[in-house]
Amino acid sequence: MAMTLLLGGAASGKSRTAAALAAGTGLDVTVIATGEALDDEMAARIDRHRRERPDDWTVIEEPLDLVGAVERAGGATIVDCLTLWASNQFGHDLADEEILEAAAAAAKACAARPEPTIVISNEVGSGIVPMHPLARRYRDVLGRINATFADAADVVALMVAGRAVRLSTMLTDLEEP
Repeated sequence: MAMTLLLGGAASGKSRTAAALAAGTGLDVTVIATGEALDDEMAARIDRHRRERPDDWTVIEEPLDLVGAVERAGGATIVDCLTLWASNQFGHDLADEEILEAAAAAAKACAARPEPTIVISNEVGSGIVPMHPLARRYRDVLGRINATFADAADVVALMVAGRAVRLSTMLTDLEEP
């Protein structure tokens, strides 16, 4: 297992599955946490994640420089998550192409690691079309980020109700009915 991408909706089991995969390697585990406590609810969410992690796991809190964090990580590494990382990029007024270039570099860095890397991201494009232009832009950019990471990953799975559904890499990989 070199790079695994876990996609899914909120509370679909992505983080729990990533933790089990990383722990199952027998290696030291590093978590790259991209969330920032910009409000009380997010601070509580981050605190809950901190309490749920084993004490011997290394945590790199990095909201923006994903490549740098990946390069500093050792052992089995969990990137949690691209969804917040993309949001942080938007918060720093980066253009779509700048964000996508940074995502491509991060995907390449994750795929190049000799140890397993498990990357988490939300699949936000399956619902209604957002009413606000910024929300539509975010949905579209995150979809492209997810596709970039999927192209670089060895395994891509969609988490649904705590269950992983492995995704095909190419249309030609699908079996004929």
